[in-house]
Amino acid sequence: MAPMAINWATLLEEQAARLKDKTFLYVVYQDRSISYARMDSNANRMANFLMGMGAKPGDGIATLMNNSPQFLDVFFGIQKIGMYVNTVNTSLRGDGLAYIIDNSDTRYIVVDHDLIDLYQSVAHRLPKIERVFVNTLEAPVGFNVPEGMFDLKEAYGPGISSARPAVPFDDSAMLMLMYTSGTTGLPKGVVMRYNRNVIERLKLLAPLILTPDSIYYTALQLFHGNALYVTTTTALIVGCTVALSKRFSASRFWEEVGVSKATVFNTIGAIIPILMKQPECPYEKVHQVKTVLSAGCPAVMWEPFEKRFNVKIWEAYAAIDGSGFIANFGDGPKGSIGKPMNSIIRVVDGNGDAVPSGDTGELLFKVDPDRKSMVEYYKNPDASGEKTRGEWEYTGDLVYQDAQGYLYFVGRSTDSMRRRGENVSAYDVEQAILKHPAVLEAAVYAVPSEMTEDEIMAAVKPVDGMHVTGQELWGFLQDKLARFAIPRYICIVDDFPRTETFRIKKKELKEKGIAPGTYDAETGSSVAARG
Repeated sequence: MAPMAINWATLLEEQAARLKDKTFLYVVYQDRSISYARMDSNANRMANFLMGMGAKPGDGIATLMNNSPQFLDVFFGIQKIGMYVNTVNTSLRGDGLAYIIDNSDTRYIVVDHDLIDLYQSVAHRLPKIERVFVNTLEAPVGFNVPEGMFDLKEAYGPGISSARPAVPFDDSAMLMLMYTSGTTGLPKGVVMRYNRNVIERLKLLAPLILTPDSIYYTALQLFHGNALYVTTTTALIVGCTVALSKRFSASRFWEEVGVSKATVFNTIGAIIPILMKQPECPYEKVHQVKTVLSAGCPAVMWEPFEKRFNVKIWEAYAAIDGSGFIANFGDGPKGSIGKPMNSIIRVVDGNGDAVPSGDTGELLFKVDPDRKSMVEYYKNPDASGEKTRGEWEYTGDLVYQDAQGYLYFVGRSTDSMRRRGENVSAYDVEQAILKHPAVLEAAVYAVPSEMTEDEIMAAVKPVDGMHVTGQELWGFLQDKLARFAIPRYICIVDDFPRTETFRIKKKELKEKGIAPGTYDAETGSSVAARG
């Protein structure tokens, strides 16, 4: 019989046997360390506990959980017994939350004690869920598990074995579902299988960014690929330490980085301007971080971020529903996502023809001949077929390539707008708006025009304590963008609807339309309330 393909549980077992009492997880918000050996023992307990509750190979379990050691215990534990996990985004509500849980066909769900109300708000729409486990390990004294639910704390009790269960299962079985953010439509469940997952690809990346002595801090959520793959998995591969925050806090960020003695952290584009526009604090000057792994660093903030915080940004491009990887390990121009790593690419126009250097087109990755890198969407063969056409995977992302082969991210194809006969990139407009010192974040999107094309609208969140008007911003952009790219409508907002990974939900903004008080450059005044 051929040996089973590697998965996260077998990788943890190998490292636990080798590294034993070395710290795998430093829980920043608890000032607590968990060794590789203890992590593996806890995963065995979780597997045995779930089997005792009726779980078997092929069953699914959903996690409605924020960052905690228990999230990882469930994640590793289910792989000991051939189950699959659906890591649910805890920022979802209503229809979106119910859809992702129900669509995944999971029989079990683990819910954090402080998310029970959220679960119960959609529970009547989840007929496939048979058992609910409540993570009470961080619950306040006196907390009671609701009737009919089970306490996850029992997995760590004296009656549960810490030995690895001997459960055979098919290694072609499904291991995980991670749903796309659904910012433009219904989320799609991206399938990972025991014999087809990202670990082998991450083995190529891990030694390039980490050493066994690294301490890798993340404040991003484990239910998303950035924290689970780029941080946790790469750290597990090289045998270093993950420093796990409960959640991102701009005011506490550098303090947590310093307390954890982090040498590297990962971030996403939306976080960089937030950190840059925070007041200076002493912790940002005394940390041990040398390298920041970024996804989507705004080009205008790249060098200022490096100088202010005395770090080097390494930029990377990947997607949970993608097989390719592109990286700029500081050897490419600032603002570039880099060059492909072990990937063959094309940049094409709408007809599938290659575009010249410097021209924008859609990024395509060549699929491996064995098709193992082909993206699979759960119960959605049409979407799977649309994603991979022939031997090419269509990313839906717009890029251009310079003469030296370095790639530059332009935006999602769904973010492209057409105004006055010209194509406009929402990303480019957002980057121009972010140059204003009073702007913290911006989202640019199309709204219906009286004509046949789009009008451009920008929603803008100011820096705390600062003030800016739509009219001021419109004037600010006059020498920074082509006239056709300057938004007609500019709305000042207190905050954005967003995913837990800080991506702004433009779909919701579009649905709200042009709100009263929005500045209209055509009239030079604010839009009046309807009434």
